[in-house]
Amino acid sequence: MKRIAILGSTGSIGQQTLEIITSLGSEYKVVALTAGSNDRLIAEQARKFKPEVVVLTDQVAAKRLSEKIKTETCLVKAGPEGQIEAATWPTADLVVMAQVGFSGFEPLIAAMRDGKTIALANKESLVVGGEILERFGLLNRKKILPVDSEHSAIWQCLGSSPLKEVRRIYLTASGGPFSGFKKEELERVTPEMALNHPNWRMGKKITIDSATMINKGFEVIEAKWLFDLNLDQIEVIVHRQSIVHSMVEYIDGSIIAQLGTPDMRLPIQYALTYPERKNSPVESYNPFGQEFKFEKPDRNLFPCLDLAFMAAGTGGTMPAVLNGANEIAVEYFLTGKIKFNDIAGIIASAMQEHGLIKNPEINDIIRADRWSRRKAIEIITRLTGKVN
Repeated sequence: MKRIAILGSTGSIGQQTLEIITSLGSEYKVVALTAGSNDRLIAEQARKFKPEVVVLTDQVAAKRLSEKIKTETCLVKAGPEGQIEAATWPTADLVVMAQVGFSGFEPLIAAMRDGKTIALANKESLVVGGEILERFGLLNRKKILPVDSEHSAIWQCLGSSPLKEVRRIYLTASGGPFSGFKKEELERVTPEMALNHPNWRMGKKITIDSATMINKGFEVIEAKWLFDLNLDQIEVIVHRQSIVHSMVEYIDGSIIAQLGTPDMRLPIQYALTYPERKNSPVESYNPFGQEFKFEKPDRNLFPCLDLAFMAAGTGGTMPAVLNGANEIAVEYFLTGKIKFNDIAGIIASAMQEHGLIKNPEINDIIRADRWSRRKAIEIITRLTGKVN
């Protein structure tokens, strides 16, 4: 039996992970569930999956949860320290990191220190912490199973090939809902438009990140650390059909691609069942009558992509600033307080004003994240003329 802890169980990836575990049957057991504040949904999950521990970061929500499931046998924990406890839960064989944003950073560090095998969907934790994990000797690539569809594809295409045989990877991007737009058209984009992704159904934050293409920038940084690549070995390529999930080009000119239906349950299941493959509830891709098109991304239209490359090339605390400023900008865009095109400018300004720390310690990353959030709010206040 494989015992699984799921951090972020009430989000899109977390819910789909539980769906896959249900379809896989009794060989898979949920031992820990965590979320932020959604006590209603996690209570339902706890009743169904009967984990050993349930964690909510929000203390008040955790008290409500205790009342909801007081007849169950599982423990209820609260606060960020509870998330770390779940990430290192003694009976867990596999930890699914499905949190959103910076919240996954410290649990990932804890899980890696504890020697856990990790199914990683929280790309931001590697974006901000990849350099530290590498420097501290914690980045055991055999222990990280990628859940992002693109990184799962690269992982599958690489197989056991040595890195010296890889020329480059092509990281595919759908282009989001605004491919082909003009800059002035993006000025009129509403949150509802940005949340209408053509191919994928995801949480709000990652959907906006896909629309600005900073999500692809995050994936570039994640790929650098996951696969030990140089930035010039990673090329972003727009593939609007989202059938080719990524490609690896080898030094002999061969290119190996992984194809499949655009459904996150496929990479989730492969991470759960690895090294085996099992029948999936996802409908198989039908290749007949299909045409593929690949394009270069419009970097003028989507400047967040270059900001991510810049942060990755700078290193140190800069990726944490990139991520923190983005999280605040996305939050303010979703509430209608800034425009879509403002997101990139806010991130760029925060990066320009940041006092870079090279070779940071963990606390330096945490401080840079907090600084970037305060700075982003200050920039938004200057931009809008309102105290937010």
